[in-house]
Formats: sequence, structure tokens, C-alpha cells
Amino acid sequence: MTTAFFSDERCFWHGGGNYAFTLPVAGLVQPIAGGLPENPETKRRLRNLIEVTGLTQHLSMRGAKAATKGDLLRVHPESYLSAFKAMSDAGGGELGLRTPFGAGGYEIAALSAGLATAALRAVLRGEVQNAYALSRPPGHHCTADFPNGFCLLNNIAVAIRTAQGQGLVRRVAVIDWDVHHGNGTEAIFYDDPDVLTISLHQDRNYPLDTGGVEAKGAGAGIGTNLNLPLPPGCGHVSYLRAMERVVLPALDRFKPEAIIVACGFDAAAVDPLGRMLASADTFRALTRMAMQAADRLCDGRLTLVHEGGYSEVYVPFCGHAVLEELSGAPVTAPDPLAATLAKRQPDARFDAFVAGWIDEAAQALGL
Repeated sequence: MTTAFFSDERCFWHGGGNYAFTLPVAGLVQPIAGGLPENPETKRRLRNLIEVTGLTQHLSMRGAKAATKGDLLRVHPESYLSAFKAMSDAGGGELGLRTPFGAGGYEIAALSAGLATAALRAVLRGEVQNAYALSRPPGHHCTADFPNGFCLLNNIAVAIRTAQGQGLVRRVAVIDWDVHHGNGTEAIFYDDPDVLTISLHQDRNYPLDTGGVEAKGAGAGIGTNLNLPLPPGCGHVSYLRAMERVVLPALDRFKPEAIIVACGFDAAAVDPLGRMLASADTFRALTRMAMQAADRLCDGRLTLVHEGGYSEVYVPFCGHAVLEELSGAPVTAPDPLAATLAKRQPDARFDAFVAGWIDEAAQALGL
């Protein structure tokens, strides 16, 4: 098994502007060190960790070219790309909601999309069994013409549309286990019968007005958009239940030619932007289940693209666990919070409540 890991130091140079957590600095809002929660350290420390443990020796370490203007136009209209480029060239600014960027932000976002595109292409061409793209800035909140929630271009959508345009794939399934709803990916593929989008997310976290079970797609795409909002406090057992009861049956029904995971780590118990109780072992188990589905349905063609996750200390261990599973490497990075998080997991009564919640959602989704 060969696992490719795509990254580029320049993606860590993306700047988030004058923010304090998720609020613009103004009036009584004081500046803080680090600015936005979406900062380079969670991603850079993941890459550092796999180098220090030696896991890189078991991966195909790669870079990629930026997505071309033509590839970006497969998803984003000329009007948006032109406005983004002009503001980027002028020193930066903010076009949407919580998406500030500095000079060169356009080029860095295009590089982030290029990493996702190259990762998917490598898998589809059979160069590697699976791949991980350490993309930054993230992408799943960005719609075709509105950047949102730290996301300036929709990396996964650009990757899919480019691969489809090159004749490498037609039917693709996207599993989004970021703690926030993948509203941008949903919007872009909402009426497309060839792209299945499944989002597991904390109910009414972000965005507040999207992610309901009732949003199932439109036109020819009815039934190919599935949302599973989960109550705050879900842990390891509930996430595996969600995969077993909703995600895997949906994949079996859709029969994709490739699977992409929007791999956010903000459902981890110590994340500042989520209220879930997942652990590094949860993400390892979710990855294993995604791999098994890919082996069963599409010759193992699986690509993971990095999305959220805002704990600088813990994201690297979650990512390392995922990469251990993807690659089958013997190298490990023991979870320093494993014992603590094991004690914080929900009790059996809460897990049973969530199981009923998931079963109701699955029935509403026709699964």
C-alpha cells in the first residue's frame, strides 16, 4: 500500500487578518495573539510530528502546482475570482464572512486547491492507493461565489470538477466529518446526481442556518445530499454509529467510483470551536471504516483533504492516527490525552439517546 501526503510550506503563510478568535478587532474587542483560530500551527505541527516520528519514511511525500484559473472556473465564477485576485494583489481584505486574507491570499488559496486536486488525481490514476492533502486555507464552507468560515476556495469541489473534466471519474462520494456543516460543498453539488455529499456535524454549530436532515438535494440531485446533525457531546461510540447507520449504507446505495473525506479534526474533545468528544482513536476508526468502504466499492480509491481542527496540541495526534491507518505503517504517536478523554466519554444512556437520534435521521433519509 502506498499513501501519498501532499503539502506545501507556502500554505502555512496564509494570514487571517486582524481578528480576535472569530470577531474583528474593533471597539471593545481587543487583539489576541494568533488572531483567528484557523492559524498555520495546527497544520504545520502535524507535518512536524510525522517527520519527527519517522512516519514520512512510509509515505510518498509530494507537493503540487496551484490549481489553474481554468480549474477554478469549473466551480467559481469569473466575477468572484477576479474580485478575489484584485483584493489579494492590493494587499488583502475580506470578501465574505470570516475569511480575511493578506497579500498573495489568492495564490495561496489556489495552491491549497491544487494540493487537493493533485491528491485526487494521483489516486484516480493509480499512482498511489490513497492520499492525504494538507490543504490550507480549508474549503468546505466556500460556496461558488461566497467565501465563508475561513474558506476562500472550495478545494474538494475544484478537485472533483477537475477530475471529472479530465475524464478520470464520474461518480464521487464526499464524506465530511468536520464538526461544522459542509455548506459550501453541499451548495455546489446540490443538484448533481453524480456527487454524493454526506455531512456529519454538530447540530446548529456553524453555519447556524444550514445542515438540516430535510436538505436532500434538488432536481436530478434529490437524494444525493445527506446531512446528519448530531447533538453536542457525541463521542467515539456515537461517531461510529453514525458511520455504520448512515454513511456506509448511503455509500453502498450510491456506488461511487471514488471517495473523498473532508477531514476536519474539530470534533475532537479539546477543540475550541466544537463541543464533541471524539479522540484520535475515533478518527483512526473512522478512517478504517472509510478505507473498508472504498475497498468494497471503488478499488480502494480514497482521498482525504484537511479541513478544520483548531487545537494546536491535539490536531497533530489526530492526523497522525489517520495517516497511520491510511498507510498501514508500524510507526505510532501515542495519544497523550487518551486516558483523559476515555474518562470524558458519554455514558451508556447518552449513547443510547444518540443512537435513537441517528436512527430517526436515517429513516428520514431513507436509509
